[in-house]
Amino acid sequence: MEGLRRRDLVLTIRLARIGKKKKPFYRVVVIERTRPRNGRVKELVGTYDPLKKPAEIKLDADRIKYWLGVGAQPSDTVKSFIRLQKIA
Repeated sequence: MEGLRRRDLVLTIRLARIGKKKKPFYRVVVIERTRPRNGRVKELVGTYDPLKKPAEIKLDADRIKYWLGVGAQPSDTVKSFIRLQKIA
């Protein structure tokens, strides 16, 4: 029974906020969908700094392609980053 539960974990690629109050900075992380926003992550695959002009987005294209291939679903924001950087 335990084996069934482990197999159907759904991975998502989303933003985890770090940084101070009024100074947002985000990590792009691969995490199980049910975990809290800043919970235990599988892998850090990039960063996003909205305070720089223009906003700075750094993504590890190879790792993102790998996780998408394994079935991870990007959030809407991360999907737009992937489209901007023409990764997938």
